[in-house]
Amino acid sequence: MTRLRKWAYDLLEPSSSGSRAARAIELLLIVLIFLNIIAIILESIKEINNEYKDFFHFLETFSVIIFSIEYALRVWTSAENPKYSHSRRKYVFSGLAIVDFLSILPFYLDLVLGYWAFDLLFLRVIRLFRLFRLLKIARYLKALSIMQAVIKERKEQILVSIMFILFLLVIVSTIMFYVENPAQPDHFSSIPATMWWGIATLTTVGYGDMIPVTPFGKVLGGMIAILGIGLFALPAGIFSSGLTEYMYGKKKQMTQRRCPHCGGELDD
Repeated sequence: MTRLRKWAYDLLEPSSSGSRAARAIELLLIVLIFLNIIAIILESIKEINNEYKDFFHFLETFSVIIFSIEYALRVWTSAENPKYSHSRRKYVFSGLAIVDFLSILPFYLDLVLGYWAFDLLFLRVIRLFRLFRLLKIARYLKALSIMQAVIKERKEQILVSIMFILFLLVIVSTIMFYVENPAQPDHFSSIPATMWWGIATLTTVGYGDMIPVTPFGKVLGGMIAILGIGLFALPAGIFSSGLTEYMYGKKKQMTQRRCPHCGGELDD
C-alpha cells in the first residue's frame, strides 16, 4: 500500500518524480482547468448557453469527477510529503487543498439542493465558487509559486506601503470632505462617501462622478492626483525589486552548483 501511495504521489507531483507520465497528467489538468474557465465565461452568453447547455453540463460533470479523484488522491498521498507526513489534517487545511475543495463544492451543493428543489440566490452565489478552479492553476505554474515566494519574503514592506496608502486616503478624504461638503452636500455627503473620490484620484482613474468645484478643492485634488502616481508605484517597486533579487539568487545558486571549468553539476 505504501508503494502504491508513493507511485500515486509521484504522478501528482512532477517536481518530485520528473516522469513523463506526471508531466502529461499535469498538462491535462491545466487544459481541463482552462476549459472550465472558458465554459463559465461562455455560459454567461444566453445564446451560447441555450445551444450548448448539454455540452457545458457534460464538461462540468466530467471535470468534477476528475477534480474529485485528484482531491481524494492528494489527501491520501499527502503523507508522502515531508511537510504533511505527520498529519493529513494539516494538508486538508492548507491553501491549495482548500482551493481544490472549493472548486468541486458547488457541484455537490447544486446536486443536493437541486434534489430538494431549492432554487435560491444562495445557490447561484455558491456556483460562483467554480471560479476557484482558476486558482488551481497556481499549483502547476512555476511563475505563480515564484510570485508567492517573493510576496512572502517582502510581505512586511508591502504591508507597510499599503498601510501608508490607506492612511493617506483617510487624511485626504477627511480634508476634502470638509472643503467640498458645504458646496456639494449630495456628492461629498460623508467621509466614507468622499473616500470613493479619494480612491479614484489616488489611483489616477478619475471616473468624474465626484469632482471638486471649490478653488481649494481643485488645488488639493491636483496635488493628490500627482502624489498618487508615485505612491501606488511603491508596492510595485518593492515587489519588482524582490523578484529581481529572488531570480538573481536562484541563478547564483545554480551557478555555484556547477563546476566553473567543465560546467558539470557538483555533488551535494
